[in-house]
Amino acid sequence: MNKLLKKSLLPIVIIALLTVLGLQLTKKPQAPDVTFSTIDGKQISMASLKDKVVIVNFWATDCPGCIKEMPELIKTYHTYQPKGLEVIAVAMPHDEISLIKNYSKSRSLPFPVTHDQRGKMTELFGKVRLTPTAFIYNKQGELLQRTIGELDFVALHQLLNKELSI
Repeated sequence: MNKLLKKSLLPIVIIALLTVLGLQLTKKPQAPDVTFSTIDGKQISMASLKDKVVIVNFWATDCPGCIKEMPELIKTYHTYQPKGLEVIAVAMPHDEISLIKNYSKSRSLPFPVTHDQRGKMTELFGKVRLTPTAFIYNKQGELLQRTIGELDFVALHQLLNKELSI
């Protein structure tokens, strides 16, 4: 009887293990549980951005690709923010705060800007070293896309239309 019980339980255990493994493989990575400190002193946690599509954009004031894509990122923000988009611009650790503030003000950046002075954010988001690098999260905080280099705004707008049900 003991052998019979072991034989009948083995397939059930194997199926259960394969199911758990399958669920783990299809589960999307979650946004890090972080709180951003903006250059004007506000605190924004990723948890507070649930129910929004979020772009976390790592950039630098001396990055040609970042400077090139910024006007289109601003337009995208103005278009999609009322529909549930948030953008967090994270300036790299090597950037000087005075340059970040000047750039933000002179370009009238409409979204929150932070300075990753100690490199904590670059580490928590997977050791970001190149700019621009963007992470796009859905309303549940799941990673939809990581882009190293300039964003493809046509593809981004299609993604935003889908995720924001427009």
